[in-house]
Amino acid sequence: MSTPFSSPQQILRDVFGYTAFRGAQQQIVEHLTGGGDALVLMPTGGGKSLCYQIPSLLRPGVGIVVSPLIALMQDQVDALRQLGVPAAFLNSSLDADSAREVSRQLLRGELKLLYVAPERLMTEGFLNLLERLQQEAGIALFAIDEAHCVSQWGHDFRPEYRALTVLHERFPAVPRVALTATADAPTRREIVERLALEQASQFVSSFDRPNIRYRVTLKNNARQQLQAFLETEHPSDAGIVYCLSRKKVEETAVWLTEQGWDALPYHAGLDAATRNQNQRRFLREEGVIMVATVAFGMGIDKPNVRFVAHLDLPKSMEGYYQETGRAGRDGLPANAWMAYGLGDAVSMRQMLMSGDAPEERKRVELQKLDALLGFCEATACRHQTVLRYFGEEHPGDCGQCDNCLEPVDTWDATQAAQMALSCVYRTGQRFGVAHLIDVLLGKATPKIEQFNHQQLSTFGIGKELAQQQWSGVYRQLVAAGLLNVDMEAYGGLKLTEAARPVLRGEQAVWLRRDAAPARRQGSKAERGSRLREAFAGANEDPLWQALKGKRLELAKEQGVPPYVIFHDSTLLEILNRKPQTLDEMAQISGVGQAKLTRYGEEFLRAVAAVAKGTDAG
Repeated sequence: MSTPFSSPQQILRDVFGYTAFRGAQQQIVEHLTGGGDALVLMPTGGGKSLCYQIPSLLRPGVGIVVSPLIALMQDQVDALRQLGVPAAFLNSSLDADSAREVSRQLLRGELKLLYVAPERLMTEGFLNLLERLQQEAGIALFAIDEAHCVSQWGHDFRPEYRALTVLHERFPAVPRVALTATADAPTRREIVERLALEQASQFVSSFDRPNIRYRVTLKNNARQQLQAFLETEHPSDAGIVYCLSRKKVEETAVWLTEQGWDALPYHAGLDAATRNQNQRRFLREEGVIMVATVAFGMGIDKPNVRFVAHLDLPKSMEGYYQETGRAGRDGLPANAWMAYGLGDAVSMRQMLMSGDAPEERKRVELQKLDALLGFCEATACRHQTVLRYFGEEHPGDCGQCDNCLEPVDTWDATQAAQMALSCVYRTGQRFGVAHLIDVLLGKATPKIEQFNHQQLSTFGIGKELAQQQWSGVYRQLVAAGLLNVDMEAYGGLKLTEAARPVLRGEQAVWLRRDAAPARRQGSKAERGSRLREAFAGANEDPLWQALKGKRLELAKEQGVPPYVIFHDSTLLEILNRKPQTLDEMAQISGVGQAKLTRYGEEFLRAVAAVAKGTDAG
């Protein structure tokens, strides 16, 4: 299929409705259009898909996109078709007749983009089909999305990604681009090695997501804390709540529903039909909360997820960054909220150590977990802490995290740390936190009497601190690497080498002072204050409701998610600028020619109707 477009800028404006590229997008597009290979690291919501979609439209032939998830393919293809771009996907959701028709369209040159799962691409039949395509219609490029899946150290390892070097071997003249939003330095090196991209140009964008507000709260009563967070800041928003276990997902979804929220469960234990139905509702309806394990979310393209909440600790900084990155993809304010406690660290270590993975892999995973624990306990700017993990500097003082908005109160805990560590040593390095605190507080429990621990020099020496304060001390000593959790001793604490200089008095210890549990805000005026701030009153504006209603009506007619029609950010611009003509509508970001033709008049009528005080329907 020949291309009717003359430049990347023309496609950006006429097809996608944007007036300017962001960050390194233009460089990447021009590099790929010229036939170069590339490795692209760009944060979620940074516009990775444009980097391969525009070159696919400019170059002769079809862009082949390797994508790991069916939901992502469907999303991307729906969005491209809305823009007037001939696109399709090939995966297990298609019946045999539909798959054959897509293959025929491909060979006839009727498509410009084809999304395919790595498992299907690696079949000999499909590789032969690609060779025919190369001869007849041509291949514009290969895009390998979610490229971190190639790394055995990554958080989403997919063995089939390892075989994708075949693209370089069988189609050496076709440019390839590997893209990911989450990769530390070792993962980047492995992507380059495994995909034979040693000669590729690397484009590393800033990992910062300044629109996301990071917050970590000490876990007290996690459900009540979550409810207070939702009532205060997200009374009617779409969001994701992550839990560690399937059981907790089910229980939390039921509990949220009982409290009046529109909540759905998602985990690998549900049958495929239920999972698909719940995901479909989340994507296509407004204000749905998905309660999920990490099985949900990779590649989810819903732009108006206003919050991601973690009721349990993720496995790594990469996992945390990618999961929280599903919030605020439209660039509008969003929240990443996590409730965290020592029990999370213990249970996560137990899970990582109990598997049958090689020792080297366990060691790497524990290091990644330690980095996340350090993030949770950090007193510095959280944006700065996240970015440093990925090798990027940040000046701090972001104004978009709990530590910057409410500076952390720290205290000289050197003496308390020495007491806590000494108690671990004196009791034999095999007891959990609850028993250790009982010893420090001098409690006469049956367990203390059983082990004769009332005779220890540490018995009763810690009465100046309360039980909750000692719990905070132990939690932070574990996070700081001075104590390890011994899984063979049922979660008992053991000293590390890092504890020696503290016990000898050679190193001071400063810890964060845990805040008292926050009370729920009671008044309706206080609830939703963050939402009103984020959207400058949009949620109470009749035009905002009319625009969302029109979008939902059109989406239901076509069987697509509302954001495929227009993103919230586009509706917000319509709300603020109130266009009255098609020319004015064409200036709105996100309104390309195809969408202007299909929806321009509909939304202009909605604007006019509200202005006249009549029904916008």
